[in-house]
Amino acid sequence: MLTTTAPHLHPELMDVVRLFPEAELLTISHDCAQEGARFSNVYFVGGREYRYEDSDVFFSETERKSLVKRYAKLGLYRLLSGLFQKELPWGSLTGIRPTRLAYQYLEKAERVRALGGTLPPLHDFFATLGVSEENIRLVCRVLEGQRGIYEREEGNCDLFVSLPFCPTKCVYCSFITAPIAGTKQYMPAYLAALERELFAAKPLIKRLRSVYIGGGTPFVLRPEELEQVFRAIEPLRTNGCEYTVEAGRPDVFTEEKLDLCKKYGVTRICINAQSFSDRTLAAIGRKHTAEDVFRAFEMAKPYGFDVNCDLIAGLTDESLGEFKGSVDAAVSLSPVNITVHTLCLKKGARLKEERLVREEGKTGVSTLSEGGMSEMIAYSREKLTAAGYVPYYLYRQKYMAGAHENVGWTKPGKACVYNVDVMEETADNLAVGSNAISKRVILAEGRIERVGSPKDIPTYLEKAEKLIEEKNSLFGM
Repeated sequence: MLTTTAPHLHPELMDVVRLFPEAELLTISHDCAQEGARFSNVYFVGGREYRYEDSDVFFSETERKSLVKRYAKLGLYRLLSGLFQKELPWGSLTGIRPTRLAYQYLEKAERVRALGGTLPPLHDFFATLGVSEENIRLVCRVLEGQRGIYEREEGNCDLFVSLPFCPTKCVYCSFITAPIAGTKQYMPAYLAALERELFAAKPLIKRLRSVYIGGGTPFVLRPEELEQVFRAIEPLRTNGCEYTVEAGRPDVFTEEKLDLCKKYGVTRICINAQSFSDRTLAAIGRKHTAEDVFRAFEMAKPYGFDVNCDLIAGLTDESLGEFKGSVDAAVSLSPVNITVHTLCLKKGARLKEERLVREEGKTGVSTLSEGGMSEMIAYSREKLTAAGYVPYYLYRQKYMAGAHENVGWTKPGKACVYNVDVMEETADNLAVGSNAISKRVILAEGRIERVGSPKDIPTYLEKAEKLIEEKNSLFGM
């Protein structure tokens, strides 16, 4: 149990507690104070007092509040790390964008320098927060990998089109998707709603950076349905920007769908292998084999698309050897991007429910040790670096196995613009379809405004016209 004299900090502090499962049995009380540039945090555990003092500078009330949270969490991390003799790869960081924190720190250092002062190097800043040397290097490599792509300019925009339909639902998936067999009755109305949203979106776009059709599994649509989406997008594409289709699983690949992608100017497709182990694919609910993934790559080769490929570390009972085999297989296919995800079990994922049952002793589903997960991540970094890939985007989520991260790796010059813009939140994101979140980034004020679409398809269809009005308002029409 944790109590604090600053109730608004309770969720942030609990995020740190959850990093240490043993800590959930402790009774912890917290008090904090701030005077000028000094931040004090005091914790009481088992009758003992633990006091932590930190100093920092800030230039706004928003930044001050952020520092109050940062040092409260850091103090608790130091306490629990010492009590349990355990250091975590990302230290006290629980946010999803470590690179965004890096950019903010570098901007702050420039402001301090302009006033005649200095801040410690970026490395020392992350080290103070408990981040491992390997992950500090990773952050710095990602910043370097984003050179030429990262751009903060008012009016930049990315377009996202949501097609939340899949052949089947994987056991780890928490997205609001359903097998196509149970949702195809909505398809005509859904595509009509997309057309209306896309038509209304055209005047809202000032400078289009990229288009991304995601899912779900967009290639599960029939060719004529997929072409209907392409035709609706076409009037919005005026500058030959990056154009990505998350084609998805190889069992829905056809030459006819690839022909349509080429016809409408798609430049990049995603083949989401997740694993090259047939045993793992069957365990997670996939209806294809590793050979089918190889076949999809071969089918796509004549079209000249840039190809992205996804892998997940920590899938159901997958061994270190099996994961290494998946990384090796992905590298052998030479896609321009390989993203290595760490398994993240959220509410709504069947695998999460199975593991909760296992913890109650009712089933034999096993989990991977933290050490095993670390070995998987370490191998992927080593192998991909040796193969000439560089990390170019990075994000984290709650409930990730081993408190690790997701990393996108790219061949030099082949970074995906959409991924960088979305992860760093440097451009507006105009999103259409169900479970799509439109974001307007107000760079001058350092804030983001959002309009979220309903997650389930029937509710989205009911509110599509209202969503058009809300986005007109959000983007200034």
